[in-house]
Amino acid sequence: MVKQGVVPDETNKPFFDAANEGRLVVQSCTNSDRLYFPPRPASEICGEGESVVWKEVSGRGTIYNYCVVYDCPVASLKEDLPFNLAVIMLDEDPGILMYSHLPGVPPDEVPVGAAVRVIFEETANGQKVPEWVLVD
Repeated sequence: MVKQGVVPDETNKPFFDAANEGRLVVQSCTNSDRLYFPPRPASEICGEGESVVWKEVSGRGTIYNYCVVYDCPVASLKEDLPFNLAVIMLDEDPGILMYSHLPGVPPDEVPVGAAVRVIFEETANGQKVPEWVLVD
C-alpha cells in the first residue's frame, strides 16, 4: 500500500525526523513527566512550550480496536480497498493511541488485544511513517 506523502510542519518535524531514523518518539512534559500524542506546540498538561521534550518509546503496543475501510477519497489508497485501520495503544501509556493499516493482516481478521511492534514504511514522497505489525 503506497501511502500519501507527509509534509512535516514545525510542531511534528521531530516526530517525522525520528521516524526517518527508525525511532518512535512522543512528546513529554518535563513538569509532569507525562507522555502525549499527537504533537502540540505546548504541553497539553501545563500549557508551557518550554516544558515539551521528545522521548523515545519502545515501539510496542496492543491492538485496541479496528475498522475496515471500504471506501476512501484518497486516490492512491483506492487500489488497496478494503483495508484495516487499527487503533494501537502504546505499552508506555494506554492513553496514547496511534493508527495502522496492519501490513500483512487481511481485512477484518484483526486480532483485537494482540501485541504489535512498530515498523517504518516510506510514503510517496520518501517520508517514513510508523506502521504496526503483529508480534510473532
